[in-house]
Amino acid sequence: MTNVSHVTSFTLKGFVELQKHKYLFFAITLNEYILIVICNSVLISIICLNKVLHEPMYIFLCALCVNALYGTIAFYPKLLIDLLSDEQVISYEACIIQIFIHYSYAMSEFSLLTVMAFDRYISICKPLQYNRIMTVSFVKALLFTAWCLPIFMVSILIALTTRLTLCGSVLERICCDNWSLVKLSCQDTSVNNIIGLLLLIITVFPPLFFIIYTYMQIISICVKNSREYRSKAFKTCVPHVVAFINFSINVLFEIIHSRLQTTVPHIIKILMSIEYLVIPPVLNPIIYGLKLQEIWKRLGTDVFS
Repeated sequence: MTNVSHVTSFTLKGFVELQKHKYLFFAITLNEYILIVICNSVLISIICLNKVLHEPMYIFLCALCVNALYGTIAFYPKLLIDLLSDEQVISYEACIIQIFIHYSYAMSEFSLLTVMAFDRYISICKPLQYNRIMTVSFVKALLFTAWCLPIFMVSILIALTTRLTLCGSVLERICCDNWSLVKLSCQDTSVNNIIGLLLLIITVFPPLFFIIYTYMQIISICVKNSREYRSKAFKTCVPHVVAFINFSINVLFEIIHSRLQTTVPHIIKILMSIEYLVIPPVLNPIIYGLKLQEIWKRLGTDVFS
């Protein structure tokens, strides 16, 4: 039996098939990461530099972009190095940090999308009370909660994992995840399983039910108003709906991959396990940049000025 204190590194076995075309995957990954950094950085810059965009909706969007850069920084640089390496190894400490960043990123994404849904709900359903409710201090409190609550929950998860005694050091993935470490444990993991399931339920279902409720209210209000009102509401809500559905589906793929034994090809398993780090970070700034007219106008001004 190997104690966790003796496990200093893990071997990532998920690269087996990727090594056959490692230069192709390296080029794709590098271009993807560059695109993520550019798209999110441009949107962050536009919102920060234009005072007219210093409104709750755009501030939350800026936070979403910052969260994307935060979540991907623990994945892409390491992945690019591993694709060109003969051996894919990660230290125990780096693995824990990667898990912490990936999980806090995912939880914060759900929190921020929930906050954005609340903002749209107040804006459309209670427009006369919007400025009174969405004050600067309240927006700061929402952002603080959206980031700090996930950090607190992930810290609990990490604390439970690091106490485990491990009997192996091989991960069948291309990056670390908490469930893979738990499965290497030699001791009872019932507490980890229960707390992990509880945190998953808290992370996913309250935001899901709240967002469904807000959009039911928004639809109810839109039906009673003019076509122009419905069109304006539609333009501001579509990017959020697309972002939420997209991220939820990608996280679902990761849960299916990590928790269930599937017989799909290895390359499909790998793609399923990292989709939440690949698609949302690049898709969100694109759909928001294209759909929100004020950002599109500012982008055109900045580019052609």
